[in-house]
Amino acid sequence: MIEVDNLVKKYGSHVAVDHLSFTVEKGEVIGFLGPNGAGKSTTMNIITGYIPATEGSVKVNGHDINENPKKVKRSIGYLPEIPPLYPDMKVKEYLKFVADIKKVEKAKQAKMMEDIMSLTGIKDMEQRLIKNLSKGYKQRVGLAGAIMGYPEVIILDEPTVGLDPVQIIEIRDLIKDLAKTHTVILSSHILSEVSAVCDKVMIINKGKLIVSDTPDNLVERMQNQRGIHLTIKGEREVVEKAFSEIEGIKDIKWEEEPEESEMHSLTIYTKETEDLRENIFYKLAKYQCPIMELSMMTMSLEDIFLEVTKEKIELTPEECSLEKEEE
Repeated sequence: MIEVDNLVKKYGSHVAVDHLSFTVEKGEVIGFLGPNGAGKSTTMNIITGYIPATEGSVKVNGHDINENPKKVKRSIGYLPEIPPLYPDMKVKEYLKFVADIKKVEKAKQAKMMEDIMSLTGIKDMEQRLIKNLSKGYKQRVGLAGAIMGYPEVIILDEPTVGLDPVQIIEIRDLIKDLAKTHTVILSSHILSEVSAVCDKVMIINKGKLIVSDTPDNLVERMQNQRGIHLTIKGEREVVEKAFSEIEGIKDIKWEEEPEESEMHSLTIYTKETEDLRENIFYKLAKYQCPIMELSMMTMSLEDIFLEVTKEKIELTPEECSLEKEEE
């Protein structure tokens, strides 16, 4: 449905998007993540035809954005972070305006507007001035405008920014409904939202694609790279000897503690995905070093986001299932 190939966008000497490549299949819901300034909004603006790329190509539904911009734009509904609303228009008046711009057939406009207002929950607001609506309802109106004409692709840039928790849940439910019949790209800083709604997560940093995978696979993969946190009672030399006899340990990081302390807190990192807890238990028991605390270190999607967007972190395609791209 969407093919982004070797995309570059430069503003003078600043590279906002750096040879970015990825694909989005029909019917997928993609979470587009990255820190501020990573190039998310720039990439979305290029896909929608709002701004041109410096290099590379974008195809939507088989149409190149440079060769057939009108066909591409007809295939996309776009909700930017700040919805492009006219505050002095009434809701229904605004949707009629959008329908005309998108060249929806006159005979289909009335029913389409009714259906979209019902879907987005703004039917009761149709005669209200947009400037008198709450921020949540303004987002709904913007979303209704993006859906108008029933484009195959919906692109949403921070659709829940500035909303209260109830409004966030309502917009999230709307996105789930849209996902049943549209391909959706969702940019968000609310990682629980991405985890709940999206089929796949793409994280970019400094204009480059860092990782692309399902939320569950990302969490599982990164947890396998983490370790086991322990608090052990005993002499450090004895504990070290016990660990030296256990195969599969990649690294051990000891926490600072008083020199004479008998309690040692540390984290064990494993070479493989195997579970070493049982081996650790029996080995430390043999050396009479009781385990006072043991826990697996787990990672949320937020932890992964912070980890992979660190300045010096660059994960390989094998580690993180990157889409095929030229770096």
